[in-house]
Amino acid sequence: MTPELRTQAVEAALLAAGRALSLDELVGLFEEEAPPPTRREIRESIDALRELWEGRGLELAEVASGYRMQVRASHARWMTRLWAERPPRYTRALLETLALIAYRQPITRGQIEDVRGVSVSTSTIKTLVDREWIRIVGHREVPGRPALYGTTKRFLDHFNLRSLEELPALQAIRDIEGMVPDLFRSAPLPAAAANAESQDGSSEGGARPAGGAANDDEDAPAPSVPPFPSPGAPMTDGMPGGAPVPGASESTTGRAGHEAQGEGGKAETAR
Repeated sequence: MTPELRTQAVEAALLAAGRALSLDELVGLFEEEAPPPTRREIRESIDALRELWEGRGLELAEVASGYRMQVRASHARWMTRLWAERPPRYTRALLETLALIAYRQPITRGQIEDVRGVSVSTSTIKTLVDREWIRIVGHREVPGRPALYGTTKRFLDHFNLRSLEELPALQAIRDIEGMVPDLFRSAPLPAAAANAESQDGSSEGGARPAGGAANDDEDAPAPSVPPFPSPGAPMTDGMPGGAPVPGASESTTGRAGHEAQGEGGKAETAR
């Protein structure tokens, strides 16, 4: 088999597969040839295809599962018009959970909740498992033996990564919304999480309400918040809604008593 024919066969296999093919799978395509190509020769064909597709709409990418042909990211905005169904949008809670698993794996659900400060809803974990982005890799040897979660090859393939070492350094991540601008446009912050953030921002020290961590589930009711006056609302005795300031009645009564006593003394002196 000539190098040109081998390269064409590898190209055809990558285009027809519709998924990533490992080096072993590519070598296995030619096992009936005499002699079959070596792994080094297959890599040479892959390098030749990379050069061939340079500067075109498709590219040959290496991911965790192997090699695949894919549309360049710069053309994605036009390709999305081929499908009537829009891609799913994920909530901030789901992406934060996924990020913690990716960077701190293996990690338990309780450890994720400790870092985020809110409970992780069952639907969040189920969505990540159903997408095959995370899996149970073991159990922590503590009472209850909670499950330890880690990422999968499907996760690496989806984000175009060959290994976890290619994840961006945490110091380089300043704003996840800036990295993917439209990721949150159709995914509003859950009400419970929004209230939790507003409470954290409006109070110094951020004491958590009794009853444990809040729930980040979108269907969870928003926690009750003490009433605060809106801008421009009238204030009565310094409190919203006409509530008296504690101790104001006593001090006012005391002042009134002293004034009345003083007027009475003046009257007796005049008599």
